[in-house]
Amino acid sequence: MTQPPLSRQLKDLENEVGKQLLIRGSKKVTLTEDGMLLRKRAEEMIALMEKTKSELSSSDENISGEIYMGSGETEAVSTIAKVAKNLQKDHPFIRYHIYSGDAEHIIDRLDKGLIDFGLLVEPVDIAKYDYIRLPVKDTWGVLMRKDSPLAEKESICAEDLWDKPLILSHQTTISNEMFAWLRKDISQLNIVATYDLIYNASRFVKMGFGYAITLDKLINTSGDSNLCFRPLYPVSEAGLCIVWKKYQVFSRAAEQFLRQIQEEFKIDMEA
Repeated sequence: MTQPPLSRQLKDLENEVGKQLLIRGSKKVTLTEDGMLLRKRAEEMIALMEKTKSELSSSDENISGEIYMGSGETEAVSTIAKVAKNLQKDHPFIRYHIYSGDAEHIIDRLDKGLIDFGLLVEPVDIAKYDYIRLPVKDTWGVLMRKDSPLAEKESICAEDLWDKPLILSHQTTISNEMFAWLRKDISQLNIVATYDLIYNASRFVKMGFGYAITLDKLINTSGDSNLCFRPLYPVSEAGLCIVWKKYQVFSRAAEQFLRQIQEEFKIDMEA
């Protein structure tokens, strides 16, 4: 499309929505805040359309298609990978799309219909969803350098952290449970950084920037790593759950995946 017709269409769109979407300079055009919002919503609509096309194209004879899942950082994703691997034996044409993020981002994508399932680390409000609680839990602890003074301890008490530079996940900063364990208000702690993904935060820990409160088994602390993990004491564990929208109409692939999860966890719980 040539520039003049495109410019007219964009101007017509601005008139239709009653908002300025573009800042027109002499050499470049940039999006306004409203323009960025419109672009984001358009991208979500395109993603949802592609997801719907994939679901409709699944064969009646051979189950195929796409499964979209969002996951927080947790070792339990290995359990989900095992489910997918077992399902792949009978249905090799199912493909998986995994999105990583904290509970807020996963729930946002779930509510918009962009993913089928979310793997969430509790505490999180799941009252409006259907869900399965996994028969496994993650352990909270502190990631630190091996030459840190606290590395000499087998476990970490709340008092050990009161005067230390702390690196917390965004989800943790709004968690009453964690601050109840710490027995301090957020304003009384020395929080030097927050993170979404622990891998990035671990680079700060590696440089001696602070102590990261995180879940176990997410960062390699073996061998030549200069990092170590120490569990909290008293022990603090995080429950894990698979959630999906109530009254969700699943694709045949997603329905089969959910059935596989239910069957395998039933076997695990009876074992």
